[in-house]
Parts: sequence; C-alpha cells; structure tokens
Amino acid sequence: MREYEALSASETLAWAIATFGKAFAIATSFQKEGMAIVDLAARISPGVRIFTLDTGRLPDETYQMMETVRTRYGATVEVVSPDRDEVERMVASHGPNLFYSTVECRQMCCDVRKVRPLARKLLEFEAWATGLRREQSGTRAGLRRVEQVDGRIKINPLVDWTAEEVDRYTREHEVPLHPLYARGYATIGCAPCTRAVGPGEDPRAGRWWWEQDARKECGIHFDVGPHPIRLNRPAGLLDLAGETPIAPLRGRSHPDA
Repeated sequence: MREYEALSASETLAWAIATFGKAFAIATSFQKEGMAIVDLAARISPGVRIFTLDTGRLPDETYQMMETVRTRYGATVEVVSPDRDEVERMVASHGPNLFYSTVECRQMCCDVRKVRPLARKLLEFEAWATGLRREQSGTRAGLRRVEQVDGRIKINPLVDWTAEEVDRYTREHEVPLHPLYARGYATIGCAPCTRAVGPGEDPRAGRWWWEQDARKECGIHFDVGPHPIRLNRPAGLLDLAGETPIAPLRGRSHPDA
C-alpha cells in the first residue's frame, strides 16, 4: 500500500474516517503518540471511536487519562478488558507476578491481558490506528503508513514522525500529557512492567527492564517468537506445567504483524 506513504498524518486519518466510518477506531494507551492521533482525529470527526486495553494492571494515571480524554474531547473511550476466567486460571497456576519469572511467562501474561482482548475487539472493525513510529525501535523501522494485517487495515498515521515532532505537536496544540512523563517515563504500559528511564537510556529500556536480550514487545504489533507461550497454544509449542488449555478464539484476526 505504497500509495498512502505520501499522505500526512491528518490526511491519513481523514481518509480512514471517510472510508470506514464506525468500522474504524483509534487504539491508544494515552501515550504522546496516541494522544496526538486522538487530537488530530477529533479535529476531523469528534465522534471517532477510541478504545483502550485495560489489562487490570495499569497505573492510576492511565485511568486519569481516560477521564481527561472524555472531558477534553467529549469522547467515549471504549474500555477492553481481558477474559476473567483466563486471568484467574493464569494467576492460579503461575502467580500474580509471573512476568518476573521468565520471558515466556511474561509473554503469556501479555497474551492473556493484551493480545487476546485486542484480537476480540478488532473483530468489530475493518481498520484501526496505532501510535507506532519507525523511530521507536529497530523492530518498527520497516513499518508502513497503511498496512493490511490479517484481513484488516492497520494505520500508523505518525509512522514517519520523530519524537521531536510529536513533542512539538503536543505543545502547539496543548494536547493532554500523561502524568508519568513528568516522572521520567519514556514509554507507559502496565504498572509493574514499566519504569522511568535515565539520561541517555533507550526509551524502550523502561519496559521489562529485568529481561536480558529479549525483544521489548508485548506481541500486539510484532511476533515475540520464536514461540510465545499462550494458553490456547497449538500442539508443538512450549508448555507450562499444570496449565489447562483454553479454547481458541473463533474467527479471531491476530494483530501481530
């Protein structure tokens, strides 16, 4: 879909809103990029759909941002939660903080709390927007502005923006800023899995900082391979002792790209 590469962020969103209507939504965790996209889209269509993943482990400040978006833009934030039974079974087998034990357990936690809920939510849409930028990490350098992923259109309006351009847009348009940025956070996810970064540290160093030589991705946008452990894993993947398989999703469109 190279024909969309020349579009600006605003033009990309205007095209998506006009083309897909209510079958288009913005996915955001209320970081700078997502908030810039919300602001851009609200100037085009105040009724654009917005959703977020509530993993059950978010910092309080992220819930504050949900309310800020509602009051600032008059928008309803659709909150997507993980399946309670899946979470209860995972925690019963591996504990509430299983993500500290192994990379595989962390990937399973991300899968249950983020990847699977997103996959279910995406069944409602033909297209969705993310705040991914090529500059963010090596795994994201090859991103396109508009991609087709598992039968849906995935749109990255800010794909060619630099961090400085995001900050400039935020300042010039007085876009609400997540409070954790003021405390040194460069990326914001679940409370136990995100920390502030020091001067000169890579922004992604604040995610899962206890892991060595692991990809700093949760599995939503990129495969975490070689075999992320999942509760509904097909035969042949790694196993976790004592785990009871969960039935696979019907008609799911996996968001990994």
